Amino acid sequence: MSEHRLDRIVIERPRGGWRASLKKVPGNRRHLKEITEAACTDGIFNPYLLKLKRKSKYFSDCLGPLSRWLRSKVGQDWDDIYHELCQILDITTLSGKHILSHVWGYVERDVVLVDGIVCHRRYGRQLGSGREELYVHPETRILCLANKIRKLPRKKPDDFLKIDDYHHYRKIDGIWYFFELADMEELEVTKYYSRVKTWKYTASKRQCNKKQIKFITEQLSKS
Repeated sequence: MSEHRLDRIVIERPRGGWRASLKKVPGNRRHLKEITEAACTDGIFNPYLLKLKRKSKYFSDCLGPLSRWLRSKVGQDWDDIYHELCQILDITTLSGKHILSHVWGYVERDVVLVDGIVCHRRYGRQLGSGREELYVHPETRILCLANKIRKLPRKKPDDFLKIDDYHHYRKIDGIWYFFELADMEELEVTKYYSRVKTWKYTASKRQCNKKQIKFITEQLSKS
């Protein structure tokens, strides 16, 4: 990918949506026209007109090249990266500002180190908890990659064993019980429709014997 074409590559994909004539736009007609003329001057909306929200053209930017370009800069000084980016893009134009807004979606700048862990300053969450994230190191100003945090599998509870949708064992205050459930139907009637809602309730509850406890212990040890 040519770095010099980054500004065109990101926005060159055809935009989606429906066309709507400005003649049919009530209210902010003059304001929309001014924005459209400014956008056409920058060349990113031509030959489209700016449209209404629900009958509009919208950006369907090709962001893959931008993401790959930023990842290729990992390990470099962020100030140098930003300077290079400003040379590629004209951030005084609407198109340049639009692409720059996507950059801030990829690169997190407001971070702090908490016991060596990179966290978002405002929200306090650890970076990489949802996806791989780029961030600017708060001390070195180096662009870094926060790898996605591996989520440990949830440990199965040691006080519950499900047999099926209507039978299970549960440990309460150190004592195992066997529960049997049953359906309870309720007719729900509204203005437009009626339906039967099915709930479950405990039909019976019995304390487990030694044989059942042995079975429970064996099953829990396998999980």
